[in-house]
Amino acid sequence: MKMNGARIMLECLKKEGVDTVFGYPGGTVINIYDELFNVKEIRHILPRHEQAGTHAADGYARATGRVGVAIATSGPGATNTVTGIATAYMDSIPMVIITGQVPTALIGNDAFQEVDIIGITRSCTKHSFLVRDVNDIATIMKKAFYIARSGRPGPVLVDLPKDVQIAQAEFSYPESVEIRSYKPNLVGHPRQVEKAVAMLLDSRRPVMYVGGGVGLGNAAEELTALARNLEVPVTTTLMGLGSFPESDPNSLGMLGMHGAYCANMAMTHSDLIVAIGARFDDRVTGKIATFAPHARIIHIDVDPTSIKKNVRVDLPIVGDVKDVLSKMIKQVDKHKDKVAVFKEGLAAWHADVAGWKDKHPISYKQSSTIIKPQYVIQKLRELSDDDAIIATDVGQHQMWTAQFFQFNRPRTLLSSGGLGTMGYGLPAAMGAQAAFPDRQVIAICGDGGVQMNIQEMATLVQNRLPVKIVILNNNFLGMVRQWQELFFDKRYSQTCMELPIDYIKLADAYGAKGFLATKPDEVEKVIRQGFAEKGPVIMEFKVAREEKVLPMVPAGASLNEMVLNA
Repeated sequence: MKMNGARIMLECLKKEGVDTVFGYPGGTVINIYDELFNVKEIRHILPRHEQAGTHAADGYARATGRVGVAIATSGPGATNTVTGIATAYMDSIPMVIITGQVPTALIGNDAFQEVDIIGITRSCTKHSFLVRDVNDIATIMKKAFYIARSGRPGPVLVDLPKDVQIAQAEFSYPESVEIRSYKPNLVGHPRQVEKAVAMLLDSRRPVMYVGGGVGLGNAAEELTALARNLEVPVTTTLMGLGSFPESDPNSLGMLGMHGAYCANMAMTHSDLIVAIGARFDDRVTGKIATFAPHARIIHIDVDPTSIKKNVRVDLPIVGDVKDVLSKMIKQVDKHKDKVAVFKEGLAAWHADVAGWKDKHPISYKQSSTIIKPQYVIQKLRELSDDDAIIATDVGQHQMWTAQFFQFNRPRTLLSSGGLGTMGYGLPAAMGAQAAFPDRQVIAICGDGGVQMNIQEMATLVQNRLPVKIVILNNNFLGMVRQWQELFFDKRYSQTCMELPIDYIKLADAYGAKGFLATKPDEVEKVIRQGFAEKGPVIMEFKVAREEKVLPMVPAGASLNEMVLNA
């Protein structure tokens, strides 16, 4: 049966099991939208901005583990997706972005709304395709989804010219694809796994350092089993939060620039680091020259280019983390006598870790008159569902959420880690809520970031997506202000946001509910009111204006050179 290219593309989405897309129509994708009008199997959500639509597809992907899909028209529609694509690329999120393009005969002629989106996104996509023949659509879409979800996941862009959408072809979707230049290694080498377990059982001060790859690789269960069996302390990056239960006694919490004192001290004094699905980025290592000076390093990652990129590695293992951890568990089971001796030998190490936890726990002092932002986060955790999905924007509130919310399940924290994208939280929560309409989804934002995509309140209301939006309002661009206070003699250049915005009226203008807390004794009441509403809600909390995120490792300092009080 012959179909036009637009319909073929939609049939490809159906074959891939796509049930939701986030898109914005325009001239070069109008044929896609005309065909979409009769496709009932795919839910289309119309954002109010293409960047938000791309973030929503990202949030959908992080929460579900499936490939998120976004559609945009050519020119400004395509360029508006770039920040969302780069956000997904930095955090290894599987997405397929479909952009319209001017007819193939006009490409390169500066036609109306023409941009070279392939060239623009070359550095922030895992791969990109320009479709020039309608007969190639099905194969290209199969490749796009395969590349996006396999190996180290990432965003893939498919640029579809208007004439290709109109052209006719027979539709046949391939069962599999063969890409000669792309063959990710998913199987960890057995000998390397044996060496890793031997190194681990010979260590006396081991730490498991866990990144976002564990959650993305659906390996949280294997990680938890291995860590609990060996009683090894576990620390996570921001992206790794939830992969190991923070309620577990062996959890050290988050490490790095705003990580826990115990986590950073454990890394500094460790004799063996098992890095799993992490990339040793600068926010984690601090000063590279002094990072983990006593430790041998085992690095497990599906992406070979991530290994040895930032730090020396004693034992690399390339493979899917779920596969490698499963093999490590089986290997550990073969050495039960050694494991018993190993665990007995960890007594002194556990005592050191417990001492660091007791010496400088992450804490704050709640005032009787001013709301501390940390108090709001703790109350949110206390009153929210156990399986609530939390999306954050970027800034101080992001770090307070990481420090105080306590994540115990994978895929429950959605946050822009690598790119640090303000404006991410609200639309990412929108995508997660679209995926899980019956789960509690909370967007935690600052007064700076929330305004970057506040227009998506309309999308939430229109699509009956009951996201609860928490705004920690200090009338500052808080994280930049903190740096200005600590390192620039309190010269608050362009970080003070004094214009009073009535978020309660704003919520009402969009047809949503809004609640405000200005005193500590109002916090719990506002949260309960917000959670009780069936639709989207804004909960605003007027918080201490100059509260800082601590501990903090200053830029260029070593992990053990933390600012604990200021």
